[in-house]
Amino acid sequence: MTNPSLLILPGDGIGPEVMAEVRKIIDWYGAKRDMAFDVSEDLVGGAAYDKHGTPLHDDTMAKAQEVDAVLLGAVGGPKYDDLDFSVKPERGLLRLRKEMDLFANLRPAQCFDALADFSSLKKDVVAGLDIMIVRELTSGIYFGEPRGIIEEGNERVGINTQRYTESEIARVAKAAFELARRRGNKVCSMEKANVMESGILWRDVVTEVHQAEYSDVELSHMYADAGAMQLCRWPKQFDVIVCDNLFGDILSDTAAMLTGSLGMLPSASLGAPMANGRPKALYEPVHGSAPDIAGQGKANPIACILSFAMALRYSFDQGAEADRLEQAVETVLAQGLRTADLAGEEGVTPVNTSEMGDAIVAALEASV
Repeated sequence: MTNPSLLILPGDGIGPEVMAEVRKIIDWYGAKRDMAFDVSEDLVGGAAYDKHGTPLHDDTMAKAQEVDAVLLGAVGGPKYDDLDFSVKPERGLLRLRKEMDLFANLRPAQCFDALADFSSLKKDVVAGLDIMIVRELTSGIYFGEPRGIIEEGNERVGINTQRYTESEIARVAKAAFELARRRGNKVCSMEKANVMESGILWRDVVTEVHQAEYSDVELSHMYADAGAMQLCRWPKQFDVIVCDNLFGDILSDTAAMLTGSLGMLPSASLGAPMANGRPKALYEPVHGSAPDIAGQGKANPIACILSFAMALRYSFDQGAEADRLEQAVETVLAQGLRTADLAGEEGVTPVNTSEMGDAIVAALEASV
């Protein structure tokens, strides 16, 4: 059998630094767990623009379509602020999502016990938090037509169209129900069916999918604004939340800050199964390229490492090994190791990016 294939796209800013720590983890799995990966590396974002004049070369796009999973670091930076919109670094990421048809964005919000005090909410509200937001990623108001800015009378008018088909809603609903079966078996679907026709259709289709195929999963519905309030009031009431592109964008960032640091948060964007049964998949940390600390060894690699844990779980059906990696992160944090973004406590000396990666590898080593 051939090894599973990974395309690594470190990108810009702190992307190469955090991805270097993921490479240590990948190498450890190959050496110690007999889980070798065929790894290739290429450019995306500003790094690709600097070499090719485009944020994603066609050859790189072709590779992404062929591999079992893509791991991406981060894109962007002030160096590229004056570029035309069509070639900004972020367009490379958007092209990957669009052409791979990655319709389900998975954003976990997990609060490690050792970091519960970093949240702006009370410790008892967030300690032990483990929820998953499933955001529809390829349709909705960000893509609907007509859109643009037009002249109407003596003023400008901005237009964006919220548009969803039944099939687009159904496939992301199925993804959420499948995830719930592997977790707490609960799905809360959030929309604005009280004021939006697209919300009415969303609720109808999610209900139909539930009744037809997933009646064993507990389903509830909530208006998205009420959902935002409940995320801040008592987030542990939720297991899986599914919502459209716009509300998913907002709610996943709300949930992200419950955990205290963007440097801790991974994500996955999944598409339809390929011929080998694995989904098209892109894994990336939620944090940006952080150009202000790039090259200084201050970056927190945990979000990128946890993104690889998601790849183990969702692309390679290695849930036990994903658990092992997540537990290694928990162990290191419980030992008091902190990168600069987490070293807010008086007297805490932060470790650098490489030291954090080495500590997680050591924790993995101790687990076998």
